[in-house]
Amino acid sequence: MKEDKQLLVITHLTQLLDFVTGIGGFIVPLVLWLTKKDEIVDMDAHGKAIINFRISMFIYILICIPLILLLGLGIIGLIAIGIFYLIFPIINAIKASNNEAPNYPFSIQFIK
Repeated sequence: MKEDKQLLVITHLTQLLDFVTGIGGFIVPLVLWLTKKDEIVDMDAHGKAIINFRISMFIYILICIPLILLLGLGIIGLIAIGIFYLIFPIINAIKASNNEAPNYPFSIQFIK
């Protein structure tokens, strides 16, 4: 296995494709993780963290949709999720460049 910090950083930053394409922020990291997890050091851990984060945020979005009817609480939740989508991939890309483990708060561990 070889070490490729740049690919780990790119994998985290590709989540931001959601702001451009809508779904690319899930598909591209998933494909990178599945194809490179046996070739790149730490790609498996970073990929699992990203996919767990993405699935967790999708579930939180689904919970927020009916909450919009309750005094707009869902709108506040959606804004918070949007901020998480923007900030945490950038933070974890910086961590990946420094050889640190990824940390996505509020992430449910679906894939271990």
